[in-house]
Amino acid sequence: MSNYRNVSINRREFLYLGALAASGFLMKPELAISQNESLVVTLTRAASTAKINVTNLRGNISVLEGSGGNVAVLNKEGGKLMVDAGIGVSRKNMLVALDSISTAPIEYLINSHWHFDHSGGNEWVQKEGAIIIAHENTKKHLMETIRVDDLDYTFSPAPAEALPSIVFKEKHKHDFYGEQIEIEKYVPAHTDSDVSIYFPESDILHVADTFCNNYYPFVDYTTGGSIYGMIDAAKRNIDRTTSETIVIPGHGSIGSKVELVQFHEMLVVLCERIGKLKKQGKTLKEVMDAKPTASHDQKWGASLVDGNTFTYLVYKGL
Repeated sequence: MSNYRNVSINRREFLYLGALAASGFLMKPELAISQNESLVVTLTRAASTAKINVTNLRGNISVLEGSGGNVAVLNKEGGKLMVDAGIGVSRKNMLVALDSISTAPIEYLINSHWHFDHSGGNEWVQKEGAIIIAHENTKKHLMETIRVDDLDYTFSPAPAEALPSIVFKEKHKHDFYGEQIEIEKYVPAHTDSDVSIYFPESDILHVADTFCNNYYPFVDYTTGGSIYGMIDAAKRNIDRTTSETIVIPGHGSIGSKVELVQFHEMLVVLCERIGKLKKQGKTLKEVMDAKPTASHDQKWGASLVDGNTFTYLVYKGL
């Protein structure tokens, strides 16, 4: 951990800019980061004023980008169903974006996993009248005090109003005004609470942070994440899609099966490279100095997780 912490401090300004870009936030001079400030604090502050962009994907499903993770919205005549809620401080702009789709009430919210940039809006969405659905580990983690060293932040337990009221272990099907939504748990990957959300009628798959389009992923080992699980989840996402499927990533632009294949190939290649060096007995610093991700950094490394950080995460998990 000490090697990574030194690297992260030296790169803090780069990480700050990349994180804002990855989250869709506008670059503003007043968002200068403190040397001692966690990126969680920085991103939360940025989310309070971030513009929320709305894009209709297919049928009655839109995606909202700008507050943390990508948010899917299924709009029916009687109400709306959301997948994730972004960061809580985005409430005002999120409501404006939601109202631009329709004035129907928010009836359900599905959490893809527990992280603040996906579940931070739980409290205000529930106050709007929504029922929250999530994997049982998401509820468990939201009720805990969790220190994530790799984010340099301690998360406090969420208020009761932010907790899911419908939880499941492996699979959950939900009928929303005649349209079926299929929710399935992944093996531990980004966290141990990740789920996919599939809309068969529109052939749209929300895979959350098991896929970040054109970005190296973050693996949260504190709450059960696994680099091997990330590879497994990436392969599963490929197997569940066709050339017609629209794929909503946790972060980054809307994708397809083509991008899922590229993401999986990147994970496999870099894990093999870093794993080979680790088996040779090389230290984390020696592996970083070898630049095993250099051939992929231009495409995947311009975000919160750059090549050195991803090397650290893979090395830690092998």
